[in-house]
Amino acid sequence: MAGGQGLVDVRALEIGVAGPTMILGPNGAGKSLFLRLLHGLIEPTSGKVLFAGHLADKALRRQQAMVFQKPVLLRRSVAANIAYALAAHGVPRRGRRALVEHLLRQGNLVERGHQPARTLSGGEQQRLALVRALASDPAILFLDEPTSSLDPAASHDIEALIGQAAHGGTKIIMVTHDLGLAQRLADEIVFLHLGRVVEQRPAEDFFKQPRSADARAFLASKLLLKPVAQG
Repeated sequence: MAGGQGLVDVRALEIGVAGPTMILGPNGAGKSLFLRLLHGLIEPTSGKVLFAGHLADKALRRQQAMVFQKPVLLRRSVAANIAYALAAHGVPRRGRRALVEHLLRQGNLVERGHQPARTLSGGEQQRLALVRALASDPAILFLDEPTSSLDPAASHDIEALIGQAAHGGTKIIMVTHDLGLAQRLADEIVFLHLGRVVEQRPAEDFFKQPRSADARAFLASKLLLKPVAQG
């Protein structure tokens, strides 16, 4: 809510555990706010967010991770950023070095291990943020436009890492404007407009024949300023 006005009004939504879920919608649809509500960064003013039928407590939240559009990195080396995440999740010191090396390889950052994290290129910073999030082996990984400011090559690297995480069993819930990425990775689409879930469908069905006029207009690159009449 803001000034008494609801910004996100999701009456009921169930997201399955299998396959990546992509959240699509025009600017101002409430996608990023919705993602923060799911992750618990913002408390809903009404209603509940449940995971496997349970309210998310601190223990359940520790099974989740989130990567933002602009990476948030510590003022330390690339390797130390990863080591810090491992320590925060209780990984014993003896086992951290091998895991740090594994994650550096996964992110193609081995040669950058001793470099200050904030001096990396944009694509490298996002790869670091992603593998650092994966360091805790989260059950759910929330991603908010992780490729929005990257060139095609860097976006491809991020997409590959997301695909690897999904194939490894991590549930991906991701906001993106990149329809090509959504088509390649998504199993399910949740389409938001004006803070409401207009459509939730398997990705293949959504892109072939969306049910709602709002979604059809969005996929046709039409500007959505108000709800489109159905039909």
